[in-house]
Parts: sequence; C-alpha cells; structure tokens
Amino acid sequence: MAADPSAPCADAPSSRLRPHTRRQPWILTYHSVTDTDDDPYGITVSPHRLAEQLAWLRSRGLRGVGVAELMRAHAEGRRGLVGLTFDDGYADFLHEALPVLRRYGCTATVFVLPGRPGGVNEWDPLGPRKPLLTHDGVRDLARTGMEVGSHGLLHRDLTALTDEELRHETVRSRELIGDLTGRPPEGFCYPYGTLDRRVMEAVGAAGYGYGCALAPGPLVSRFALPRTHISQADRGVRLWAKDLRHGLRHGAVPGSRSRTASPVRAGGTR
Repeated sequence: MAADPSAPCADAPSSRLRPHTRRQPWILTYHSVTDTDDDPYGITVSPHRLAEQLAWLRSRGLRGVGVAELMRAHAEGRRGLVGLTFDDGYADFLHEALPVLRRYGCTATVFVLPGRPGGVNEWDPLGPRKPLLTHDGVRDLARTGMEVGSHGLLHRDLTALTDEELRHETVRSRELIGDLTGRPPEGFCYPYGTLDRRVMEAVGAAGYGYGCALAPGPLVSRFALPRTHISQADRGVRLWAKDLRHGLRHGAVPGSRSRTASPVRAGGTR
C-alpha cells in the first residue's frame, strides 16, 4: 500500500523545532511535476513527492499561496503562508501539479513563456524535451485561480540583452499574458536566476509589482526576491534545513537597495 502523503515524514524533526522567526517571506521554487526518471538538472518532482512536501508545510502550520497574495499578506502582518512558484510554464502543471495543490488547499504562481506557446524547453541541452503551455493552456491556468506571472518571452539571459531586447522581453511578455488572461501579470521571474541593476529596473519600468530570483545576493529587494529550490530529494530534514538556511540568509524585510551593478547568477543552470 502506498504511503499516505498527508502523514508526517519519518525523517522530519519535531514540529516544536522552529528554525527561525522569519521576517521575509519564504518562497519555494518548483519547475516540472511529472516522472523523475530522467532529470539531470534536479528540477522535477513527482506528484506524490509534491503531496508529501505540501503535507510537511501543513504540519508546520504553513499553507502555500502565490507570491502576490504572499506579499500582500506579509505587508498586512498575516503569517502562516509560504510562496509556491513554478518556473517555465510546463504543460504538466495543469494535470499533475494542480490536483495536488487543490487537495491541500494551496494556490501558486506559474511563470510562463508566452513567446513559446506549445514549445519545449530548448534551453536545456540535457534531459527530455518537455512541452510548455499553449496559449489556450495559459488561459485555462488563469481560470483555475492560480497566479500567472511572466518568465520573459523566450527564456533568455536578460543581462546579455540590449536595452531594446530587454524591454521587449519584459514589456511584450506582460502585454501578451494580459491579453491571454484579461489581467496584466504582477510578477516577473528572471530566467536562469540571472539579474543585475539594469534588468531589475527594466522589470519595474515594465509595470510589474515584484520580481523573483533565486539567490540574488546583495540585490535582494521587492524586485529580487530570494527563493528556495525544491527537488525530488527534499523531505523532512532537508526541508527543515532549507527553511533554516532561508531564515539565516534573508532575515531582513525586502526593500534594501544594493550599490552593486554586477550580474548575479544563481546556483544551477536554470
């Protein structure tokens, strides 16, 4: 008989062990939710493991929501929420991740690529080709109540683009998503986790309300929110350790401005 994903993980520390009292929201980064047999980048989780992870959050009094909702709640002093984000806009979100999220009463932000409707993850040289959401899929996604954000048009390193190309990736992707969903997206996610001051300013100028990075270092702010990568290996103790690490690294409220203009490349190849 399969294990009940709502049951506490055997390797989880006691729920009485609170790693920190967080001042900055905790945001988790997912990508694809499907079979994990061929996953060279460690970006895929199975639906069953996603259920275990959401159950672990529930056991600690946390519920997953989209980033826009998380930021509003945090500004109002409401706690007990954690951000859930899914990068790249994989088509498997609708039939694999969504039922699990609904089972646990969670919502999420899905960062899509409106310039690659029905395409595949061509930016990954290794691993399987995975289909991306079509434009109809993005519309369906919006109707589920999930937050739809932009990942740019084509999944390009924004720090390597000209000013005009950068404007096109940020402004045009926002326009396209707004046309598809009836509402311009509030959030932007930097492809590969790579950003600098120029890119951050372009995202703000395009009309977004926040930007998600991975490990933005000294650039951390509302337009460079740090996130925690989640993989198939993450259960109990590993999740607890990642929560602790987030609290130790990012205890300050978002909004500090950095004086550096150097690009920041997050760990990994995503």
